[in-house]
Amino acid sequence: MGGALPLPRPLTPARVWWLAARPATLAASVAPVLAGTAVAAHDQSTRLLPALAALLVAIAMQVGVNYANDYSDFIRGADTPRRVGPVRAAASGLVPPAQVRLAALAAFAVAAVVGLGLSLLIDWRLIAVGALAVAAGWLYTGGPRPYGYLGLGEVFVFLFFGLVATVGTTYVQEQRLVPASALVGCSLGFLACAILVLNNLRDIETDAAAGKRTLAVKLGRAGSRRLLLLLFGAGLVMPIVAVQAHAAPRLAALPLIVVPQLLGIHRLSASTAPGELVRALKRTAEIELWFALLFTAGMVL
Repeated sequence: MGGALPLPRPLTPARVWWLAARPATLAASVAPVLAGTAVAAHDQSTRLLPALAALLVAIAMQVGVNYANDYSDFIRGADTPRRVGPVRAAASGLVPPAQVRLAALAAFAVAAVVGLGLSLLIDWRLIAVGALAVAAGWLYTGGPRPYGYLGLGEVFVFLFFGLVATVGTTYVQEQRLVPASALVGCSLGFLACAILVLNNLRDIETDAAAGKRTLAVKLGRAGSRRLLLLLFGAGLVMPIVAVQAHAAPRLAALPLIVVPQLLGIHRLSASTAPGELVRALKRTAEIELWFALLFTAGMVL
């Protein structure tokens, strides 16, 4: 006799909050800080407290964006019973939407306060960068004309969850701009964009119906898969450029080990089954973290 299937875990407010934070995407905030610190370590300029502060800012920004997206999509009607994927707090019925908005603002406030302290300690010019990041995080799906609804979400993700996060992490430890940090920041930005493309590919029908014109909606499924392949390729090229430009040691090309996994994810993206696309998204987030870990190993060995 076969055993009974395990029952799904009941949804409680605490579990809804956790799922709405989208823990699978948090790798996109940890990876740039890890890679940026690896560059500083290679230059023997590691400073633990600024690195930890950068990590806190990055995670708070990611959670803030996730909650803000949760709230705005619900208010604008993009989250409907047809939507699949991780549980949304505002749409769950267990958490008042006003509380989700407040949680998003609280997360942005944590990022702003920690970032302000770090800026005053390191370089006051970083205040402008931090203010721009927080504003961009809220306006992604909030405000009168959210640019995430206009197909520009990937630009925000590339800049702030790739380039700025990585370069900024190195800068607060070395207090200078380092080419290797910019190059690996581009890699991580491309991979973070791939996560967003897969997310929007999963939601392509419901987003289109709600008038949310993401890049996936504009490109269609075939075009989105071509973009995904381009993002993977661009992410893998950057470590090679860093090595060839003598901006990083040869072992910094270790992330190329993930090529077979990325090709597997691209094959998986051909599915129209939401569950398969969710799996592809989670695997891409994991690969981004592994990419950063392999780059770190190459820089410090």
